[in-house]
Amino acid sequence: MPAPVHLDPRLLRAFVTVAEELHFTRAAARLYVAQQALSRDVRRLERELGAELFVRSTRQVALTADGERLLPYARRALQAQDDLLAAAGQARALLVDLNSPGLSTGSLVLDRARRLAPELELMARYESGLTHAAAELLAGRLDASFGRVAGLAPALRAGLDHQPVRYEAMALVLAEDHPLAASPAVPLAALAGETVYAGAGNPRTPEWTDLAHRLFAGRDIEVAPPMPLAVGVEEFRRVVGRAGHPVLAVTGFPAMPGTVVRPLVEPVPLSPVSLVWRRGLAHPALTALRRAAARVAAEEGWLERPDGGWLPATDLAVMSGA
Repeated sequence: MPAPVHLDPRLLRAFVTVAEELHFTRAAARLYVAQQALSRDVRRLERELGAELFVRSTRQVALTADGERLLPYARRALQAQDDLLAAAGQARALLVDLNSPGLSTGSLVLDRARRLAPELELMARYESGLTHAAAELLAGRLDASFGRVAGLAPALRAGLDHQPVRYEAMALVLAEDHPLAASPAVPLAALAGETVYAGAGNPRTPEWTDLAHRLFAGRDIEVAPPMPLAVGVEEFRRVVGRAGHPVLAVTGFPAMPGTVVRPLVEPVPLSPVSLVWRRGLAHPALTALRRAAARVAAEEGWLERPDGGWLPATDLAVMSGA
């Protein structure tokens, strides 16, 4: 008796999506995967079934007779899986980390996901840093987060998947009486000789401190030494205010009393943001969150990098899927 074939639902979903689009590029966009990865999945399904499912040419894709026979069965199998996941999703909310209150990227994506899937529950959490959130994701205490994937330790990245969402322009938070506060934007060269706070010593945010070190290297800009870990806006403002250092942030950083936010220019440094989740997580609200992230990013042009924008090569490779 031959051994049973155990089909990965991902392979069936790849097949059904290509069958509906009859176009690998459009199907890959629907599934938020690279076209090469989608092609590999379809070829793997064909090998496991021992049947050719598509006729491919440079101009078109068409179902074979075997593909036509498989399609209704694959759709029923996926519908059964979706029904099961929806039932599980009703029992448990999706826990989504937004890093800190007031930051716009995660909040806008979460708001859109709630509108796309009002029947599902998506709960916000605030873990202040992707490194800390990644450990919570792997432990199952969070389901999704946002942040700089390239800054994570390899052991954390190995268990996670991500979807690029935004290249966010970086900025400085300055005291109102700081000499640079009078300018509408701050050239990086104007920071020569300055010491800038970038979360050094905070065990939750080493990926942010690493990005600062890469940005400041060779520019005569120092990263401020560790400060007491402040929880909450008021404590953060008090601790940073005592030290008197500018604070590295993003242009959407929420305003604090007595401070101004000024964009950095010449070049425009970019903070790469991805939606991150535990590898293998299946939850209908995660699907809604990924769809919302793709839509908001497209509408807002979040993945368009400005001419002359600065980004470490490691981050560009991660964001492009290399």
